[in-house]
Amino acid sequence: MQQHHYLGDLARIGHTIWYVATRGEQWAALLSFSAAAWKCGVRDRWVGWDFRSQYGRLKLIANNSRFLILRDWHIANLGSKVLSLCGQRIAGDWQARFGHRLLLMETFVDPARFHGTVYRAANWTCLGLTRGFRRTREGYSQRAESPKLVFVRPLQRDARAQLSRCILDPVYRTGVPKIMLTAEQMRTLPDFFNDIPDPRRAQGRRHRLPVVLGIAAAAVLCGMRGYKAIAGWARDLGPKARERFGCRRKQRRYLVPRESIIRGVMGSDST
Repeated sequence: MQQHHYLGDLARIGHTIWYVATRGEQWAALLSFSAAAWKCGVRDRWVGWDFRSQYGRLKLIANNSRFLILRDWHIANLGSKVLSLCGQRIAGDWQARFGHRLLLMETFVDPARFHGTVYRAANWTCLGLTRGFRRTREGYSQRAESPKLVFVRPLQRDARAQLSRCILDPVYRTGVPKIMLTAEQMRTLPDFFNDIPDPRRAQGRRHRLPVVLGIAAAAVLCGMRGYKAIAGWARDLGPKARERFGCRRKQRRYLVPRESIIRGVMGSDST
C-alpha cells in the first residue's frame, strides 16, 4: 500500500480492518475499512439524523479508507467484485472483532483523479461533493482545498431508517450514551466554571481554566473517557467550535489544550 497507493499507507487509528483479495495464491487488491468521517454534510443530510445523536452512531458506519488494485490485476469487473465480496462479509467481521454491528459503508473519491466507476458498478450511491475541508493536527483546514465525491452503500435495507431513528434500536447500542453539542452549549459551558479558583501558577498559563474544564466536560458528555480520549476529542474540534469554547488564538488559529494540560488541571498534581 505504501509503495503503490497515491496516498500511501494509512496509520491504524481506532477500529480498522484490512482485506487482501487473492486469485489463486497471488494478491490482487488491498482494502482497509476504518472509522467513519466525523462530519460530512452530504452524508449527514442523506441519513437525516439529528446532530445531537449523530456522534454516538458513527460507529455504525465504516469508511473504505484505502482501495488498491495491484498493477497486474487491472482487469474488467475485478474492483466491483472485490467491493461486493467485502460488503457481504464486513458486518460479520466487524461484529466479531469490535463487538458491534455495521449499517453503512462510505468512501471518498478524489474527482481530480477518479470518477468512482468501480463504486458505481458495485451499486454504491454517489451523494455529491464534500465542502473540501480536510482534517489536520489542529482540527480542520482553514480553507476548502479539494472537494471529494461521497459514496455510500447500505449493508441492510433499513440502514438509513435505523441510523435516523429518534431512539436507536437497542441492538445497535454499545457503551455509554453520546451526544453532540449545539453552538450555544459550546459557548456557555465554560461559564459554569468561571468561579472555580485556578490552582496553577500564573506564569506559563496558556489556556484559561474555564476553557480547559469546559472542553473536558463537553468531551465527557460526548462519550469520551480518560485524558487521552478527551485531548483527542479536543484536537478534532473545528475552527468554529474552538472559537465558541473561547480557545486562545495564535497566528490565526484557535489552540486547544494538550493532554498534559488537561491532565494537570483535572489530576491531583495540578501546577
